[in-house]
Amino acid sequence: MLVNAKGGCGKSTLATNLASYYATCGKNVTLADMDPQGSSFGWVANRPEDRPVITAIAGWKEPVRASKDTDVLIIDTAAGTEGKELTALARKVETILVPVLPSTIDMRAAKQFLYKMLLMGRISREETKVAVIANRVRENTLIYDKLNSFLRKLDIPFVATLRDTQNYIRADERGLGIFELAPSSVYWDLEQWQKLTRYLNSKRSRPE
Repeated sequence: MLVNAKGGCGKSTLATNLASYYATCGKNVTLADMDPQGSSFGWVANRPEDRPVITAIAGWKEPVRASKDTDVLIIDTAAGTEGKELTALARKVETILVPVLPSTIDMRAAKQFLYKMLLMGRISREETKVAVIANRVRENTLIYDKLNSFLRKLDIPFVATLRDTQNYIRADERGLGIFELAPSSVYWDLEQWQKLTRYLNSKRSRPE
């Protein structure tokens, strides 16, 4: 599940690219979009017919119930998802990913949100794992250095750094993920995603 109380941090982009990754790996993927804006839902509707099928759920108006043959369920939450709603969604997943942007406002908001989330019973008991991602970064900048330092000081796994690039926009416009673009054009992005996918495919991302 992709979650952050603050909007605009890239939850939908990460959700759709994770769906693309697992689908290209031959998994049956269900992507539940909880935001009435329907960004992830629309992305699935825009996928070319010759690409691996991804099932979409309009989670803002219907229950999130993946079919029995689903291998991977990905939930793209709406901004401001907290409290009882977040607790209920957390019961459906093994892993929560929190993307954080390189800005003082985003870091401050993330700190407050993570503090509240880590007090949730299911998460405090480690029945659901939590990890953070530095998203849309430009390395070798002062603000990235501050974000990197901030995330490494958290008592939460810091599992990936994803750069700010137009490749995600190009993929999104076509209903694709970067894993479905020409490898030569997304070489550095695939390198960065390896850390995230390695984490998600490991026991570290799942409750014992």
